[in-house]
Amino acid sequence: MGQLNGNQVISGTFGRIWVNNELWAECKSFEAKVSGDFEDVTFCGDLATHNKYMGWTGEGTIVCHKIDSKLTKMLQAAFKTGKMPSIKIVAKLDDPASYGAERIEILNVQFTEFMLMKFASKELQEVEAPFKFSDYNPIDLI
Repeated sequence: MGQLNGNQVISGTFGRIWVNNELWAECKSFEAKVSGDFEDVTFCGDLATHNKYMGWTGEGTIVCHKIDSKLTKMLQAAFKTGKMPSIKIVAKLDDPASYGAERIEILNVQFTEFMLMKFASKELQEVEAPFKFSDYNPIDLI
């Protein structure tokens, strides 16, 4: 490995997300991860516990500064009727001082909860939106 340069460490300041092709510029933080689902496997005569991969689960969280009722408008009828909207998220991290940009497309997104109302005196308000997903595609990797 060559000379290390701290300026090339990617800053989250340059992250962006688009939900159904709409830029959510008020985004404060974003996380999406894939976790493997494994079953324990044991064998007679072997004290170790082995694992069998059975699939994966995708989940994440968006935290935004509260500027409107965007998420409530998107989800309020869906949670009452059971007819969930089709949601796609594209996330991009692109620091001009780094080696390039990453973009990930996240498909079949289902927001799992939304806050009807929350506030506290002398605090900036946020909206936290946890979600699950069942497909993803890397668009650009560094």
